Amino acid sequence: MTHPDFDQIIDRVGTRCSKWDDMQAAYGVAPDDGLAMWVADMDFRPPAAVQRAVEDMAAHGIYGYPGANPAYLESIRWWMENRHGWQIETGWISTCAGLVNGVAMTIDAYTRPGDGVVVMSPVYHAFARVIRAAGRGLVELPLTLQDGLYRMDWPAWENRLTGTERLLILCSPHNPSGRVWTDDELRQVADFCVRHDLILVSDEIHCDLVMPGHRHRMTALACPDIGDRLVTLSAATKTFNIAGAHIGNAIIAEDGLRSRFRAALGARGISPGLFGMDMVAAAYSTEGAAWVDALIEYLDDNRRLFDSGIAAIPGLRSMPLQATYLSWVDFAGTGMAPAEFTARVEQGARIAANHGATFGTGGETFLRFNIATPRARVAEAVARLQDAFADLQ
Repeated sequence: MTHPDFDQIIDRVGTRCSKWDDMQAAYGVAPDDGLAMWVADMDFRPPAAVQRAVEDMAAHGIYGYPGANPAYLESIRWWMENRHGWQIETGWISTCAGLVNGVAMTIDAYTRPGDGVVVMSPVYHAFARVIRAAGRGLVELPLTLQDGLYRMDWPAWENRLTGTERLLILCSPHNPSGRVWTDDELRQVADFCVRHDLILVSDEIHCDLVMPGHRHRMTALACPDIGDRLVTLSAATKTFNIAGAHIGNAIIAEDGLRSRFRAALGARGISPGLFGMDMVAAAYSTEGAAWVDALIEYLDDNRRLFDSGIAAIPGLRSMPLQATYLSWVDFAGTGMAPAEFTARVEQGARIAANHGATFGTGGETFLRFNIATPRARVAEAVARLQDAFADLQ
């Protein structure tokens, strides 16, 4: 495989790219002189195998209804076994229109209006959005900060449930903090779900993006005894930067649980698109695996550069990044209100970063920065942030 050129600056402005074309409307940061570090996609091209798959489809020139695609299903089975040591059957896989859609389908399949859906906050903001839009109750279990990392607070959480809850959504690895949960923590989540009779939806979209020295464990492997209440959500889209394909998977071993999920998909008329399946089949390959290995090495260097730059600014602290490419930076030490430190980042440094409050309780003093961009931009972001907070140094 030709080594990918992650340093290449690719101009995405004017390509109907949310990350760059929508940031002025969202944050007041113009793309001509701003840095887009909010939307969780990468400024890198995917492996050449994915591009070849798209070119092959374009060369054929007919884009009719897709039929069965065993190569697509087999590629998922192969990837889970070879990258994560998880042996699954292709019959366990149901395809959805991305993982936000997958979360919405689990809510539709396993709960009713008025039921509670549990999340550990702060957490990926789309969870709360789809829970509320579905007329369900959002139940937040606030994570606690200990030694710079988020921890699960089981004694406090036991008293927060009302008995109306039917579902718990776990983000593993955790977004926005990049925390990799241990086997013991995952087992505690499973035990909690058993005690409270909750279906566990484990969103593992970032499972491939783990920093050196850390290891992600699929919840299904850490907790093999809860297959009757476990839904694993996964996707190639985050790993390979093909989110525009809007394709993801719900992997469900238990027949009854899987039937309920597929009934929800069928009731909404949801089926996979032609391009997405071939892109995934190309990505989940030995060539794709080598590309991911190179990507992780590059992201880890970006992480070190960004973290050292943040550490040089008094009052700022980035949470140790164990997985994902999303740096969770705490501004609490500055003593500034969120409006003030956010203005310095957006208006002073001209950087668009996600506001921590959108991730729920506990995120108020944070901003989330996407470092999956060429290293020159990461270095530029560090320089701009240091200049914007120069009076603290």
